[in-house]
Amino acid sequence: MAPQRNAGAGAEAELPEYAGHYQLESRLGSGGMGVVHLARSTSGMKVAVKVVHAQFARDPEFRGRFRQEVAAARRVSGAFTAPVVDADPEAERPWMATLFIPGSTLADHVKEHGAMPPDRLRRLMAGLAEALRDIHRVGVVHRDLKPSNVLLAEDGPKVIDFGISRPKDSELRTETGKLIGTPPFMAPEQFRRPREVGPAADVFALGSVMVHAATGRGPFDSDSPYVVAYQVVHDEPDLAGVPENLAPLVLRCLAKEPEERPTPDELMRELRSVAASYDTQTFIPSQRTVDPSADEARTGGETEGRTGAEPEAGKPRTGKPRTGKPEVGEPEGRRAGRRGRWWGVAAGVLALVVGGAVASVRLLDDPAPRTSGGSHTVSAGASADGFMPWTEKPGSGNAGTPQCAATAAALVCTQSGRVYALSPSDGSLLWRHPAATSLGSGQPVLSGGLVQILTDEGRHLEALDPASGKVRRRQDVPAGGGLRFAGNTLLLTGADGTVTAVDSASGATKWHRRVPGQAFALFTWFTGDRVAYATSTSDDGSSTRVTAVDPDTGDVRWDARLDGSLRPVGTSGGSLYFLSLDRVYGVTRAVVRYSPASRTTRRVAVTASPEDAHAAVRGDVVYLMATGGSLSAVDMGERRQLWQLQTSVSRGSAPVVDGGHVYVTIPDGRLLAVDARRGRLLGQTPTRLGTHPDRVVATLPDPVVVKGRVYAAAPDGTVFAVDGRDPSAW
Repeated sequence: MAPQRNAGAGAEAELPEYAGHYQLESRLGSGGMGVVHLARSTSGMKVAVKVVHAQFARDPEFRGRFRQEVAAARRVSGAFTAPVVDADPEAERPWMATLFIPGSTLADHVKEHGAMPPDRLRRLMAGLAEALRDIHRVGVVHRDLKPSNVLLAEDGPKVIDFGISRPKDSELRTETGKLIGTPPFMAPEQFRRPREVGPAADVFALGSVMVHAATGRGPFDSDSPYVVAYQVVHDEPDLAGVPENLAPLVLRCLAKEPEERPTPDELMRELRSVAASYDTQTFIPSQRTVDPSADEARTGGETEGRTGAEPEAGKPRTGKPRTGKPEVGEPEGRRAGRRGRWWGVAAGVLALVVGGAVASVRLLDDPAPRTSGGSHTVSAGASADGFMPWTEKPGSGNAGTPQCAATAAALVCTQSGRVYALSPSDGSLLWRHPAATSLGSGQPVLSGGLVQILTDEGRHLEALDPASGKVRRRQDVPAGGGLRFAGNTLLLTGADGTVTAVDSASGATKWHRRVPGQAFALFTWFTGDRVAYATSTSDDGSSTRVTAVDPDTGDVRWDARLDGSLRPVGTSGGSLYFLSLDRVYGVTRAVVRYSPASRTTRRVAVTASPEDAHAAVRGDVVYLMATGGSLSAVDMGERRQLWQLQTSVSRGSAPVVDGGHVYVTIPDGRLLAVDARRGRLLGQTPTRLGTHPDRVVATLPDPVVVKGRVYAAAPDGTVFAVDGRDPSAW
């Protein structure tokens, strides 16, 4: 579809055909600042592009506001927002491209279908609370949350349009006499003290949005914006028609004074059962699986989320709501995502909140097995080889997410306050040691036949016997340096750049020297490889020097300088694979394969510029999992991207590939399985959120795959095993 023409005259009569490299296909809608278009990138990826009105493009003050909108959208991210793909606020007609997510706005949905039923209202409120949490965490206040700025995507609500949002440290200020916002959804302080508007104003707006979703009208309803403004400041809200179990919590959101309103975190705790169950099933619509060679994206169905137990509503802090108006009918209607207008969603850089810190190990006098003090479940239905799925919870649900690695006969896991080993066959506890101080992050490593763990925040290293858990040796780790295991060798880089290679089993020094051409050698090693790779990028980011070092001898096997800012992600068939990163933004622009035998390089561009991508290599295919939920596969032999799948989750673990499947874990504890060749979702495990669903772990545990079985861990403290050969049975 070609871009539509406006009925008006002037520069807006003929809309542009392109914004940057994005071809505008059709107009999705328009607002006070600009027009939103459905567009496609050069590769065919769908995006939503906001192009500002021509008259505003000439206004320096407006350009400042648009720069602020782009910056705010890039700072914000989460499961209930979506990433910014590209933007140019300095263009003749400034524009911003965001990931295209199909769905109708809440305003259109209520207009077409009427009020939402109670169970969907609870899930909506939980999703909006989480979205505001993510927005506020990065110091942004939205300031214009309203039904038309809530997109009902099929995987949950998305908060869109940061056009009048403000970072707390913004140099732009509200002008005297100007009110910015939409009166029926503005907080009292936006009328009384517009210069002092903070995050609590968004919570007030959330309360108003919930009343609209429940009744089809606002809590302060009048045809006159002046009457509405008076009601917002002076009157009590009309909550007639709001479900009784939600009304007290909505009333707290609508408190006149900002300090009397709950924070998003408090809302999520009140709605814990909703927040924990909202995203229990990932919806991954097949129309968002991008095949770059196809002209049109496919369409598909959805997987519905399950609803948790009834939450206990919070108690009101202000006066009683008015009652008396009849409740609006609640027709369910057809799926919102297939009707109404289509909109895009903007978000930005992920804000990480560290939760579930793990702790250090102290050897017990008696390493014999003992009961876990948690729970253990073996599922019914054995596989053909007799394996039965199991779930083990060695401790309480507030101990954080376990990090696990496989040895020859055990699954060894670190968690807050403990290190333990489980039987791979049934999850029974083999041994356990308590710990009192914090462990280094990441999964335990098997090197030199011992389980290697960092303790005391990385200051010490302990090597455990994988069969008994006994400490076989301890070692100090030099401050200010680097540490990497490579096979049976520990590579320690000192603050002066000198590398010391230590036998992982005995602790004996193998060699001690600097690596030629590397001022400070930080190594990467991949399982099964005979060399470790030291890399350093030039100051201007134009090139990367790669030195392959034999970890046992320190001999340099080869050395090369390659174009671009490169990060090694895997090896296969004698070649080393990299992600090529943007020099400014750090997003992935291409996948690079370097073959040292022939000294040849191959580069394949990727779509959507994955951000903070984790990668895995299998054969000649590189799989990438990026912040924002994009999972993709790039075939270096065929020189093309095979597929791209938008999983609609905020982020995932590093992908693990085995037996034609790609496995990733996600923040709510689910394990996903995707067809490695076609990019189709094959199966997923249930949600396993911990006791603090408002916290996000800093590092998601990678799945562990051994002989067709997949082991994973979740925020509720469980470790579980499933048959990786049949994900549809999960």
